[in-house]
Amino acid sequence: MTATITGGINIAMKVPSHQYEATIRFYRDVVGLKPFIDKAPAIGFELGPNRLWIDEDPTMSQAELWLELFTDDHKGALDHFEAAGVVRCDAVEPLGEGFRGGWIMNPANIVHMVRQPDAW
Repeated sequence: MTATITGGINIAMKVPSHQYEATIRFYRDVVGLKPFIDKAPAIGFELGPNRLWIDEDPTMSQAELWLELFTDDHKGALDHFEAAGVVRCDAVEPLGEGFRGGWIMNPANIVHMVRQPDAW
């Protein structure tokens, strides 16, 4: 494999509507993490060097965590994952025209965004 893959900085927590407000209060008021809202309606929190995004999803019955992987060659990395039998799951959330990456799922069904940042 020629692509380099590293851990990203974003962690997304997809939360059902009936748990969303309590989850926001937990991280903001109980844990005391600093929130940011530059991608509203999503609310994020500083989690050390990472960003924890809390996304409300009314279609879910329970929360899920989604992780991010960075690569210098998104096509090479996605080809590598495909060759290794990793499940692609691009239908979970549209990434938009021209996005350099895609979605994969690990054997425990944890979604990962594989993306090539603009400033690699």
